[in-house]
Amino acid sequence: MKNISFILLIFYVLSFVGCSVQKTPSSVSFNIYEELPEIAYSVQVGSFSKSENAWNFVENLNRQGLDAFLFKDKKTFKVRFGNYQSKEKAIQEAKKLKKKGYFDDFFVVAPQTLSANKKKSQKSIRDDIYQSSHGYIGVPYKWGGTTENGFDCSGLTHTVYRLNGISIPRTSIEQFKAGKSVSKENLKVGDLVFFATKRRKINHVGIYIGNGKFIHAPSKGKRVRTSNLNSKFWKRTYRGSRQYI
Repeated sequence: MKNISFILLIFYVLSFVGCSVQKTPSSVSFNIYEELPEIAYSVQVGSFSKSENAWNFVENLNRQGLDAFLFKDKKTFKVRFGNYQSKEKAIQEAKKLKKKGYFDDFFVVAPQTLSANKKKSQKSIRDDIYQSSHGYIGVPYKWGGTTENGFDCSGLTHTVYRLNGISIPRTSIEQFKAGKSVSKENLKVGDLVFFATKRRKINHVGIYIGNGKFIHAPSKGKRVRTSNLNSKFWKRTYRGSRQYI
């Protein structure tokens, strides 16, 4: 009787250990987007015809810890920085920098003006992400880069979403764990596609733009470009997709 009790006890313990190391099914969604900080007020400064000048300006601001980034608006490059909880705070910080000579003029961008906060349809927000991502094609890759001076893969996706009023994590693995899982067959424009190009760990991400294509910062020494999701290499390394919209 003691032997039977002992065997049952071992079985009970092993059952719990098995649950603790059980692999997460691919169909399970990680949805932490609601817990992420919202995009608040930012400051827009500068308008440059040459990208090199805009890059230098962004890096100069980032040396002050301002988390600046730039984007292409028609034929010019514009710069934004900060994520302030009130318009007053944004103005206060901008005036300090203006007094120090970093720029002459500025204006505050309210969160209500960003795509995701305009009560637009899902399709309209996705179209805006599509347009934003195309503006970065040709930008150099730089590991850990979050400015137009050089993007790494997750820096690109993070900035494009931020530009449209959606906050997502910074690294590719964190982005993979966030949002809603979506199958490859049901991808929509603006969804993120993830890859494991080195072993099994997620280490690359791009923005799906439809027709089996995505925009991404491929690797050091290369530039942001469009690639085919169904090409031999990307098909083999594809590990899943996530939605935030």
